[in-house]
Amino acid sequence: MKKNLLSAVLLTSAMAGTALTSCTDTEVPGGGNNNGTKGDFVIASSVTASSNTTNVLLTSKTLDEGSVSTINNGLVNDGASQWVFYKNRYLYGLTYNQGSAGTTRSYVMNSNHEVQARSGEFAVKRFTTYGIYDKYIITASTGDGPAEYADGNLYLPKTFLLSYLDVADETFNTNDTKNKAYQSENFLGNGEFVTLAGIQEHNNKIYSAAVPMGLSQYGAAVDGGKYILPGNEDLVKTEDGGSNSSSYKKGELQWTQYPNECWVAIFDDATMTTKKLISTDKISYACGRFKSQYYQTIWEAGNGDIYVFSPSYAKTMKDARQQTILPAGVVRIPNGREDFDSYYCDLEKQSGGKSFLRCWHIADDYFLLLMYDRPLTETGFEAKELAVFKAESKKLTYVTGLPSTDLISGFGNTPYTENGYAYMAVTTTDGHPAVYKIDPSSATATKGVTVEATQITGIGKLSPLN
Repeated sequence: MKKNLLSAVLLTSAMAGTALTSCTDTEVPGGGNNNGTKGDFVIASSVTASSNTTNVLLTSKTLDEGSVSTINNGLVNDGASQWVFYKNRYLYGLTYNQGSAGTTRSYVMNSNHEVQARSGEFAVKRFTTYGIYDKYIITASTGDGPAEYADGNLYLPKTFLLSYLDVADETFNTNDTKNKAYQSENFLGNGEFVTLAGIQEHNNKIYSAAVPMGLSQYGAAVDGGKYILPGNEDLVKTEDGGSNSSSYKKGELQWTQYPNECWVAIFDDATMTTKKLISTDKISYACGRFKSQYYQTIWEAGNGDIYVFSPSYAKTMKDARQQTILPAGVVRIPNGREDFDSYYCDLEKQSGGKSFLRCWHIADDYFLLLMYDRPLTETGFEAKELAVFKAESKKLTYVTGLPSTDLISGFGNTPYTENGYAYMAVTTTDGHPAVYKIDPSSATATKGVTVEATQITGIGKLSPLN
């Protein structure tokens, strides 16, 4: 099965669900894997033929070996942008549609080790990040606030748009954007609005990166432009322009004026209205970026320490005033504290100046990074390699045992972790996609189960509810 090489930013399959053909949730009879038995592991896959894509949730007894076929097998479904496994009990398919709401539904495993769709469907708000907190899957983005908050120019302030999926109860709610506590304008005290990147639960609180986005029309107009830094007046847009996630309006100052700092918001609970802000000038803002998606780069290690990673994506800005001078790096919030300590690691010193698109916690103090193949200051960079970062020793090691980068055309959205290992889906141009088992202690990958499909978009595990 020959497939075309995906473009650089599509290598993570981040938006795979948006282009998929809609299918009904239908159980297709057949064996669960190559030996005819089914299991607790769930593999979200897609098959593309004659420009039509069918999405199938497969089950398997193992991720370590064998093969799984989509032929007469699995649950056909509508696909998703992000597959979120909640504590091995529920699977939510979060669907993101550009510029509008997405339809989300959830799945469980029955006693026959078959994936079943639950009855509820929800139109979640447009989201740019997501995560798990307590009993919720929370999605978040930043958008225009209510009309009654418009200023004299009829400019609207930016506000957080939150969706709460109560996982077990299968209910859905959104925040009240008329509550001024949700405004993202001047969130950091510098006049700029922010968007959030990541939802990390820690000690019953939520840790999220507050990513400064520049001055909205509303923020740029405050007191005649008091938040526009001297010498930056020409950065204010004089007409509408751009497209999709890079669109802008006349009067905006697009992208941050403060690229050499990182802010983390610590929220008391799911309402996300009471917060503490902490900052550091050791790294730039903490998120991976793909179009309008802001990927989580804040993760808790096994001992409770919070590690904050920055790819230094602001290196890609066109104007030197908005480019960061800081390399991709890592800082730390020790367990039991709500501030940064002296810990710092320069990742680019060990990668030849290269950065990363996404990262995830594996186990203990090991983290998996999806690395770019060249520095962000160059053009045409692609996320085609994996590396393991051991936080305590500040050691970055590239993963061996994967297919050649010339053959890799995509990775899964997120890895599955179990027993200290990470399982990552890898799609190549010369055959079916497969799951690779990564041992973080040796940074080696071993080929596991092969899936007879075009692409793998999610991996996880579900325990039968009955």
